[in-house]
Amino acid sequence: MEHSSYISLAIYFIAMLAIGLFAYRNSTDDLSGYMLGGRQVSPQVTALSAGASDMSGWMLMGLPGAMFTMGFDALWIALGLLLGALLNYLLVAPRLRVFTEEADDALTLPDFFSKRFNRQNGSVRMISAAVIILFFTLYTSAGLVAGGKFFESAFGLGYETGLLLTVSVVVAYTLLGGFLAVSLTDFVQGCIMFIALVLVPVVALQRFSSGAEMLEQAGRSIAPLSESFEHMGLLAIISSMAWGLGYFGQPHIIVRFMAIRSVKDIKVARHIGMSWMLVTIIGALATGLIGVAYVNKFAPGLSDPETIFILFAEILFHPLISGFLLAAILAAIMSTISSQLLVSSSSLSEDVYRAVFHKEMDQKTMVTAGRIGVLAVATVATLLALDNNASILSLVSNAWAGFGAAFGPLVLLSLFWPRMTHAGAVAGILSGAVTVLVWSQLPLLPNGQTLSSLMYEIVPGFIVSTIAIVLVSYLGKAPCQITQAAFLATKAKLQQAS
Repeated sequence: MEHSSYISLAIYFIAMLAIGLFAYRNSTDDLSGYMLGGRQVSPQVTALSAGASDMSGWMLMGLPGAMFTMGFDALWIALGLLLGALLNYLLVAPRLRVFTEEADDALTLPDFFSKRFNRQNGSVRMISAAVIILFFTLYTSAGLVAGGKFFESAFGLGYETGLLLTVSVVVAYTLLGGFLAVSLTDFVQGCIMFIALVLVPVVALQRFSSGAEMLEQAGRSIAPLSESFEHMGLLAIISSMAWGLGYFGQPHIIVRFMAIRSVKDIKVARHIGMSWMLVTIIGALATGLIGVAYVNKFAPGLSDPETIFILFAEILFHPLISGFLLAAILAAIMSTISSQLLVSSSSLSEDVYRAVFHKEMDQKTMVTAGRIGVLAVATVATLLALDNNASILSLVSNAWAGFGAAFGPLVLLSLFWPRMTHAGAVAGILSGAVTVLVWSQLPLLPNGQTLSSLMYEIVPGFIVSTIAIVLVSYLGKAPCQITQAAFLATKAKLQQAS
């Protein structure tokens, strides 16, 4: 790796830290500023920060790697993600923005669940906070694995060294600037990812005389598109598209909807966010497909399919451009890690520490508690990430399913079904999370495999959680009048905004 590539990465690191310092000086006076940017985030920043924090390192490493190994079967995952993200913008975003403000200005998702049922420290708050901390620690470790692999593959550094470099920079700017720093860095990182995922497949394709030759070379390793659709069974297609269900329950994504400056801005954010997502997903899939053809034609050797983007960045571009493209991978990794750290630390400080110990702390102390939470989650995730044999896509899929099943039905029904009760919410979280863990971790099949080999665990988890919420809610008493009033106020504001 030449010096110019190192210079590009150094500039990127400095820029991220500078943004963190800027945010530190402008938005961390109180808890609302640290956790939600004072609910004054623009639609442009909202859209790209939601996209960048969503896509993470798997966009430039995991998804191209999936296309490399699975072939056109990976298209179903992409389609499910696009549909899920669109429905999230249409169904969740506007109602959550208004409802969280009506619910006594809830700052975190567990806080909203608790206030939604008029229970300041209800069990739903503690349980949902525990689920967030559990699955986000796993999710964060997936990002750190990607960071370690990145530095190992691109720079020849030791895996542990790369892991520590990644976590150090992310923790630094997240500690400094909180939500505003995370959102602004995500915006910049989203722009970098967009350029990279357009540039790499376009340049890589130029190594072939035509698109037909590229597809011919790729066809030596993967089945044609028509055969792929034929050999996939219904369960496999459902499992792949079910990734889209996860959007309704991802705290690090939907917290962006809580922070946007007004409900009227959500339409603009949706248009920007979905356009960004469509282009970047196509670019990631194209990188994997062209990567198969490139390896078959030129035989450079590739031990890890999840590093195909890194291979292209190193061999197709001038070192200065290579440094920029490698920074795109770091951007994808860091954008998600920082969002997850912030949401996890918010739950630790706001939903666990203050709720359990009933501490009445001033705003400055609460912000300090949030920063301590960032360090705590980052430390545990780093220890978990020391196992560098784990697949990035596999780690992400487990955490994504956990959130989608535990929170997805709960978020939707909280916003659209006034009859849901506090007990129903608790039942939904527990049943969804436990179903995902049992389905994905226990070797229940005769051959020692888990049930995930038959169907992605988010599907049974989502179904079980929904049924549990509805049954338990109908068996209990109707919610209080305060909940009904919040629903009416939310509906009125949405009508006024439209």
